Amino acid sequence: MTMAEKKNEYPAGVEADRRLLPFETWEDYLDSLIEIADLRNLRSIKSSRTIAALGYRALGDTLSEKKFYARRAVINEIVYPTVRPYVLVSEGADVEDPFNRELAVRERANRVGILQTIVFIRHFTKGGFEISGYIDYAHRLGSENWTPFFKSNKMLWPRDNDLGYYHWRHGTVRSNISRNYKPVMDPDRGLLFQNRHDHKIICPDPEQDPGQNTSKLRIFSPRYTQVEIYDHVVRRKS
Repeated sequence: MTMAEKKNEYPAGVEADRRLLPFETWEDYLDSLIEIADLRNLRSIKSSRTIAALGYRALGDTLSEKKFYARRAVINEIVYPTVRPYVLVSEGADVEDPFNRELAVRERANRVGILQTIVFIRHFTKGGFEISGYIDYAHRLGSENWTPFFKSNKMLWPRDNDLGYYHWRHGTVRSNISRNYKPVMDPDRGLLFQNRHDHKIICPDPEQDPGQNTSKLRIFSPRYTQVEIYDHVVRRKS
């Protein structure tokens, strides 16, 4: 089972599983459940652990040894993520297009999680049909090869699995949860995006303030009908 699959296995218990971090071993975890009366009556730490393992000393379910180590590994990776190497694919690229240049400037910050940029793009196909959408830049950086974009001038198009997607000809309108954002429909403000790390709200309405720790930039590119970038500085809890 991969680490990503393990994270999905216990989505509702992430906060509760933080209590497992202080325990290096399953035995340490069982010891935390033992009551003084157990030691007094049983006169054995081994027997007391057996009572705890059977579930007589916990308000909820007592974790088996296998589940303890599996869940502790998941929460440890979430709270103390492994630093993974990355390559800046925009390094050395000839970024003449203003849009490519702005994304290249933001690549490192999005890869390390300091910045989580939302990109709005509006295109027209050769047939004159509009395709537009909101892209979680950091999400797409980690899930596809950007070398053709930065070094071969491949154009960036919204996809139907991006944060937001609209295809005029097909009548397709979709919104999706990404790695860093969750779409939220507000009756007054319209479509909003909530950051999944610091829970701040990003408002893409050009007539409204983009939100706390968020700045907005309109980019004029000869290859794109409309491009707007929303840069959100992530405030992680220490």
